[in-house]
Amino acid sequence: MANVLACPWCFDMSYWKHESAIVDEGAQLGEGTKVWHFAHVSPGAHIGAGCALGQGVYVGNDVSIGNNVRVQNNVSVYDAVTLEDDVFCGPSMVFTNVYNPRAAVARKNEYRRTLVRQGATLGANCTIVCGVTIGAYAFVGAGAVVQKDVKDFALMVGVPARQIGWMSRFGERLKLPLQGEGEDLCPHTGDRYRLQDGQVALLAKSEEQEQGSQA
Repeated sequence: MANVLACPWCFDMSYWKHESAIVDEGAQLGEGTKVWHFAHVSPGAHIGAGCALGQGVYVGNDVSIGNNVRVQNNVSVYDAVTLEDDVFCGPSMVFTNVYNPRAAVARKNEYRRTLVRQGATLGANCTIVCGVTIGAYAFVGAGAVVQKDVKDFALMVGVPARQIGWMSRFGERLKLPLQGEGEDLCPHTGDRYRLQDGQVALLAKSEEQEQGSQA
């Protein structure tokens, strides 16, 4: 039977934890976060509100996870990884924190930090080689291997990962070239995006979204 726990070391907020999961004393979990079967949260972890940690997830000590983050089954978020708000980590995707590991060589003082910015999607079975930044609302396809920084809104696929397009905040592909200039609307929300100087930026939300944010 799963339990709802009031965590005395988590800012007096409540979170939900399956009885098989382990949340070490000292871990900080925000209100409404759910920790599923056989997950393990280390004592130094900082996890925001409304997150979901799937079956078999591991979260290290030197890890910061924002609000509304989804970490799917069998993902290990190792030390030196930061996930901002609204990040999606697909099933069995991989983070690393040592660039050139050897079993016989201790390299815990050589961790390279990885930052995943707000709203980014990391597809199932992709690998994020340590020391990179994944831009806001970027979309890394299933099975891709990312070795370099990824731009905001970039769509990345392949081994090694290469950019093939741009994605909206809603997760729809934008009709924009990789280079040059252009504008396009998200086909779902109507938000307008502009490509300029190799970067995509959100120009304006649709009227419907503006009204929703003001309600």
